[in-house]
Amino acid sequence: MADSELQLVARRIRSFPDFPTPGVVFRDISPLLKDPASFRAAIGLLARHLKATHGGRIDYIAGLDSRGFLFGPSLAQELGLGCVLIRKRGKLPGPTVWASYTLEYGKAELEIQKDAVEPGQSVVVVDDLLATGGTMHAACELLGRLQAEVLECVSLVELTSLKGRERLAPVPFFSLLQYE
Repeated sequence: MADSELQLVARRIRSFPDFPTPGVVFRDISPLLKDPASFRAAIGLLARHLKATHGGRIDYIAGLDSRGFLFGPSLAQELGLGCVLIRKRGKLPGPTVWASYTLEYGKAELEIQKDAVEPGQSVVVVDDLLATGGTMHAACELLGRLQAEVLECVSLVELTSLKGRERLAPVPFFSLLQYE
């Protein structure tokens, strides 16, 4: 069953060569989002991985701005958990903590509300895609500053040639689909 579900998910990822710049192959998740069966399969596969790996140890799923917001709440609901948001700086009300990080094309900042998690709680970070790992690394840093334990980072797609997984170490990382 899992192989057929993974194939269903893989068939819904489109590739656009030379977007947004020459030499880049953009992996588009839009067809997956349009197809309820594919989206359900992706959430189910991620949920089964997390249940098998962490059992009942997860307290929250943390969704990353912005496409992680598409997967985070659905994955959290599938697991019977809450979802916390890690957003671009300046988008959350109340007291926050923030971190600056580098992207392939510049700098960015993420923030989380100070009361999003309690010290010692266990969190899994989710996003749609892992490239260089800058965003997920910053999210792990923020959660660490709140004294949460990051059990794992997960994504739908991983661009292996950019070595984002290595940047996240020692935090474990899992992806459903890998592309060069």
